[in-house]
Amino acid sequence: MDGGEPMTEDSWTVAGRVFRSRLIVGTGKYKDYAINAAAAEAAGAEIVTVALRRVNLSDSSQPLLSDFVRPDRFTYLPNTAGCFTGEEAVRTLRLAREAGGWDLVKLEVLSRTAHLLPDMEETLRALKMLVAEGFQVMVYCTDDPVFAVKLEEAGAAAIMPAAAPIGSGLGVQNKLNLHFIIEQAKVPVLVDAGVGVASHAAEAMEMGCDAVLMNTAIAEARDPIRMARAMKHAVIAGREAFLAGRMPKRLYAEPSSPMSGLI
Repeated sequence: MDGGEPMTEDSWTVAGRVFRSRLIVGTGKYKDYAINAAAAEAAGAEIVTVALRRVNLSDSSQPLLSDFVRPDRFTYLPNTAGCFTGEEAVRTLRLAREAGGWDLVKLEVLSRTAHLLPDMEETLRALKMLVAEGFQVMVYCTDDPVFAVKLEEAGAAAIMPAAAPIGSGLGVQNKLNLHFIIEQAKVPVLVDAGVGVASHAAEAMEMGCDAVLMNTAIAEARDPIRMARAMKHAVIAGREAFLAGRMPKRLYAEPSSPMSGLI
């Protein structure tokens, strides 16, 4: 590339599906579906996550998500938000497949704790059941490099470690573990949860993540549409910086111009 506009053909692939946008956004916590749709457009997103237990997809007496965030414009990624056991998660995604034919899904099985981090034993158990039933599963997980390998070996289509607890906005808390996960993975790695500001998204992309997923950072911003645009540019900038390759880190100064032969 020779400078100018950001790269447009830098696509990524998950479960055989090709996407250009590396920013995935959620469909929760917005004031209404109209703002949600406008934010998704401003973010340049191609994938939106849909919490099947919390989003209205079928009650026509109430506003329907699909009337605003249109499934012919966005790829829906059904997720199991609010599930605390493997059985709950599997049952939820079976219903999703029956209702919408979706087989690319996001699995999350949470622990009943204040931090709501994933219960990894239940997550792995649910993943194995879903893979056996033909689902393509993107898996929300803790930033544990050992468990990340187990998930990939069990058939995960993507690994999605939490940067920090859901809705915390704290950014990447364990850079070393995230580095290990990215380095060893043979499937896409996406930071999921914990992003709060644009610099957090850029940092994750600079580290080599394939994409970033966020919801609260946009939905709870004072101006969700503007924040969505900021996140779009941050993800592009972080990806460009990763591809460009950063300068070496040095303990001491190195002058920008020669120190000898001065006038």
